[in-house]
Amino acid sequence: MMNLFTVILILLVAAEHLYIMFLETFATTSRHTSKTFNIDVDELSNHHISTLLKNQGVYNGLLAVALSFAAINQDLLWSRLLLGYVILVALYGTWSSDPKILFKQGGLAIAALAVSFIV
Repeated sequence: MMNLFTVILILLVAAEHLYIMFLETFATTSRHTSKTFNIDVDELSNHHISTLLKNQGVYNGLLAVALSFAAINQDLLWSRLLLGYVILVALYGTWSSDPKILFKQGGLAIAALAVSFIV
C-alpha cells in the first residue's frame, strides 16, 4: 500500500511524460519543442527527425500510462521499477547529452522513488 504523497508524485511523473509525448508527437515542429530539446526548428521539420521524435513520443506516452496504472492500483513494485527506469534513462541522457536532464527528467522520479521507501 502506498501513501497518498507517493501516488501524487508518481502521477506527476506520469504527467511529465505525457507532456514530453505531446511535444514529441503532436508539437514536433514547435518553437517550444525546439527550445526544450535544444534542436533548431528547421531540423525538427526534417522528416527523419520528426519520425524519430514521434516514435519516442509513443514510448513516453506508454510509460505515462504504465506509471498511472501502477500508482492507481497501488502497485509498489511496478511503481518502483518504472521510476527506476525513468531515472536510468535520465542518467543516460545526462551522460550522453546534457547534465541538466538528470534534474529536468529525473528529479521528480528520484523524489517519488525516495518517498516510496519512506512509507
